[in-house]
Amino acid sequence: MQAPIDFSSRRRHLLRGALAASLAPALAHASSAWPQKPLRLIVGFPPGSSPDALARLIADPLGQALGQPVVVDNKVGATGSIGVTAVARATDGHTIGLTGNGPLTTAKALTPSTPYDVARDLRPISLVASSPFVLVGSNAMPATDLRGFLDFAKARGDKLSYGSIGPGSGSHLTMELLKAHTGIRAVHVPFPGFPQVATALMGQQIDLAFMIPSIAVPQAKNGRLRLYGISSAQPSPGAGDVPPIQSALDASGGAFDVTSWNAIFGPAGMPASVADRLSEEIARILRTPAVKQGLQDQGWLAIGSAPDVLARQIVEDTGMWGRVIKLTGARNE
Repeated sequence: MQAPIDFSSRRRHLLRGALAASLAPALAHASSAWPQKPLRLIVGFPPGSSPDALARLIADPLGQALGQPVVVDNKVGATGSIGVTAVARATDGHTIGLTGNGPLTTAKALTPSTPYDVARDLRPISLVASSPFVLVGSNAMPATDLRGFLDFAKARGDKLSYGSIGPGSGSHLTMELLKAHTGIRAVHVPFPGFPQVATALMGQQIDLAFMIPSIAVPQAKNGRLRLYGISSAQPSPGAGDVPPIQSALDASGGAFDVTSWNAIFGPAGMPASVADRLSEEIARILRTPAVKQGLQDQGWLAIGSAPDVLARQIVEDTGMWGRVIKLTGARNE
């Protein structure tokens, strides 16, 4: 029997992030002259996607704090890895990136030819926000609650399909983990972003998906989707009274507790003093009422962290998702 995968310790890093940011060391004098021109904030997902919305929420106040505009630049493809590659190769000293956890924790395991090495090529800056996924079904699904969904899915054999925002993404691997926990079967259909997943669900082109609350919950309230459960072990304010999936699973299979996060990072050549300054400014911005509310409206919990906290989160989640990939046999189609 496979040993259960422990998801509990990773949550402690997320909750410690804001405190660690407040204890960041004094900035080196060299960072005071930076930035000298506008910053480019690369997002590896399309306009309207969740990472894009987070980047645009932060860009203006960050630009005001730094005294230079922060321009969001969407470089889409390879489940976010094209954007990360662009940041890793940047040499102008004024390029940073924002991405979900997938390109920083699973890309290499799923695609060995991924052109960047996170530890070698990137400079961690700050965790931004975290959220569970919501398990969503199309209106063609007869089940109206979590247990009913699991019973129906098991009875359907291999006739179900599910959407994700790409191979190696959290929405992909979380569904593969659910399949491993429950024995349900479903064919993977990747999309560029969550808006496209939602459109396919509402058009009944696919049956189910793990999605972010900001897209799933409003569509469910409008009667266009069904909500079954959340991926975290604890309830989430952004998902209302949707129950944790763990509540319907056999405890002998190990905890089912998955949280998605987004982070800001730079190329490895970025001075540590600049990364420290950015993390401090980002943490301050994330504490402002307007930004906190904006994140909450999108279903996210603001974090803000020191660079070393993000670095530890990446290492821990790389190991955890590596075990999930090995357990489930997930691969980059």
